Amino acid sequence: MATVSAKGDLHVVPVGFRYNPEHETIDIGGHNFASSKKYLDALRHGRIAFVVDDVQPPWKARFLEVRGTVQAVSEGGKAISGEFAPDMLRLTSTYIVSFGVNDEGIMPGGQQKVNYHGRKVE
Repeated sequence: MATVSAKGDLHVVPVGFRYNPEHETIDIGGHNFASSKKYLDALRHGRIAFVVDDVQPPWKARFLEVRGTVQAVSEGGKAISGEFAPDMLRLTSTYIVSFGVNDEGIMPGGQQKVNYHGRKVE
C-alpha cells in the first residue's frame, strides 16, 4: 500500500487484505492498524495505491495495481485475519492497472513486449 505523508514523503508498506465482493472493494487491515502511519496517512489524503503481485511457475509474472479512495471502517479487520485489529481501511477503486492477469504477459516469439492494461473505474 502506498500513501503520502503530511510532508509529502511517499510511504510504501506490505499489508494484509481481502477482496470484498459485497462492496466491490479491497479491505486492508493489520495489527494495531488504526494507530499506524499507513492508516493515518491514508485517511489524511483519502487516496492510496495498492499493488498485489506474484509469479506462477515456470515464471509467469502478474500484478494488479489499484488506485482509489479510502475510508476508515471500524469493523471488519478480523475478517481479513483473526489476529488483526477490527479497524480497517476500505479501498474503492478509481483506476486499475493489470499485467499478466487476463493475457499471456510477455509477447510470444521472444519479443519481450509487456502488455499492460489500464482502465478508469466509474
